[in-house]
Amino acid sequence: MLAGGALAQERFPTAPLAISSAGNSHRFTVELAVTRAQRAQGLMWRRRLAADRGMLFLYPRDRVIEMWMKNTLIPLDMLFIDRKGTVVRIKERAVPGTLTAISSGQRARAVLELRGGTVSRLGLRPGDKVLAEALGTR
Repeated sequence: MLAGGALAQERFPTAPLAISSAGNSHRFTVELAVTRAQRAQGLMWRRRLAADRGMLFLYPRDRVIEMWMKNTLIPLDMLFIDRKGTVVRIKERAVPGTLTAISSGQRARAVLELRGGTVSRLGLRPGDKVLAEALGTR
């Protein structure tokens, strides 16, 4: 803990990532949330997220993943991704601060969070492919 009871902020390594959708490749630089502490913090307290940035939450094994928007200040699009890099579910424009669980609805390995509105702007859909070394799909 820091002075005043504030929790120390996690640091996140970054990596390139691409989404292949309808013959197009959309490139991003993402922060990697690999540890429990990193996944717990996620994008909390951020006031903005650039259009070409995001966060990739990686889990050690396939599971039904549940996310929430506690202490998250910006709307986010969430792409739930299986171990082969296929987008299996999308939640668009998750509402900041909401405590309602947002589920993958099936087993997944990762979640990619992007700035709210990115999915509709780029026409992303379930079945699109996510290519990233961190997922083992590049």
